[in-house]
Amino acid sequence: MAEVTREMLISHDSSETRVAVLEDGQLAEFYIERAKRSVVGNIYLAVVRDVLPGMQAAFVDIGLEKNAFLYVDEVVAREGIETKPRPGIEQMLRPDQQIVVQVLKDPMGTKGARVTTDITLPGRFLVLLPFSDFVGVSRKLPDAERERLHDIVVASAPGGVGLIVRTAAAGASEDDLLADLEFLRRLWKRVQQQAVDALAPEGIYVEMDLALRFVRDVFSQEFKRMVIDDKATGDKIVAFLKKTSPQLVRRVSTYRDKTPLFDHYGVSARIDSVLERVVRLPSGGYLAIDRAEALTAIDVNTGSYTGRTSLEETIVRTNLEAANEVARQLRLRDIGGIIVIDFIDMESAADRTIIFERLSAALARDRTKSRVSEISRLGLVEMTRKNVTDGIYDLLTDPCPTCGGKGRVLSEETRRIMVERAMRQTLTRGRSAAYLFGLNPETYAIVNQPGRNVVAALRAETRKQVAVVADPDCGPTEARVLIEGRAGTIERALV
Repeated sequence: MAEVTREMLISHDSSETRVAVLEDGQLAEFYIERAKRSVVGNIYLAVVRDVLPGMQAAFVDIGLEKNAFLYVDEVVAREGIETKPRPGIEQMLRPDQQIVVQVLKDPMGTKGARVTTDITLPGRFLVLLPFSDFVGVSRKLPDAERERLHDIVVASAPGGVGLIVRTAAAGASEDDLLADLEFLRRLWKRVQQQAVDALAPEGIYVEMDLALRFVRDVFSQEFKRMVIDDKATGDKIVAFLKKTSPQLVRRVSTYRDKTPLFDHYGVSARIDSVLERVVRLPSGGYLAIDRAEALTAIDVNTGSYTGRTSLEETIVRTNLEAANEVARQLRLRDIGGIIVIDFIDMESAADRTIIFERLSAALARDRTKSRVSEISRLGLVEMTRKNVTDGIYDLLTDPCPTCGGKGRVLSEETRRIMVERAMRQTLTRGRSAAYLFGLNPETYAIVNQPGRNVVAALRAETRKQVAVVADPDCGPTEARVLIEGRAGTIERALV
């Protein structure tokens, strides 16, 4: 795979922190943190509220609006010792019991957070596993470097805990690793003491903010530069790197131009495209991305692209472009859960293999874990991508108050019929001789279109005085009675 030029942009103001990752100048990842931060990685002293043997799960109170979900496989047996066969949830937990848990997934929609008792504490180079004796090294590192780091960690690891060596440890010295290990050991002792002193439910450890978290977890020798537009944030990041990776400090710069950082790099317009349903491909084809409650469907279309030599060539080229763009959109929008990709049908098994290999190669750049099934004869690919937080789409948008998030609204004819029916029911059931109805301004315009004669028809049908006015407080299909009374009441009110 060709070498990719990576850059990281960090923009901070009083409202939010934004992080953008560019690959060859193209926006590859984008994250936002506002006042309501993600709770993933936070550790809480929790109270068990319900133990459900039928689900082999428990609901625990961590002090948030909804109780968190704890599955039996995420419960570490006492003292970290696993027994065979594994005991049921009812044997490990009881209501009102206090336990220490860490958040794996943010609350999403109607669901509370997902938590585990198997705590992990990430540092710059290492991840501490307090309830494990496992020692591992990132598979993204070359074999020789993995072996070197493994030997250092095995010789230095304290008994009774596990360690994972992160990708960022590439080239780190023994002193760097030992310093990170000592920091993590002190941090774990502090968390344990906080758990003793806290009153459940209470937070006892808060993850780093977005900027520092990205520097700790992502920023490495692979990045050409990091540009920050806020001095305080920049100073904080430089101070962190001086302690952990001083060789990277020279790659950090402060942005001082008057043009906003994201505008200067052309990122702002690309962020807006995250909200679009249709994503255009270079050849003229396009992707249509649709979200459902249980999955995201991505449909590939040739669009305006007609090819040059054959239908087969047209289809393969469009699908190849789509494979790259699908992988980029998954990262950019941070789409998680079940994903179904509908590539254009291909008769040749060899062509399907080419598309699948292109998709797999493009997904290899993704830091988030995914599992992909082979492409079917119908051109379908089923995959899952780890869902940790609400994607950028959910953060930037709210459901439409008119359609309720369905993406469709009632047609004009349907609204006219529903409002007319509602007024007719009021007129036939009511005893008054005159009625003034308030209608939504758009519905009012529909009812009064030339040739409709809705009000005149109701007058003739019910033999009552009827008038309508635009009322912005009315819903699209609501007919609100504003005034009713004797004959002549409406005329006097409208004078």
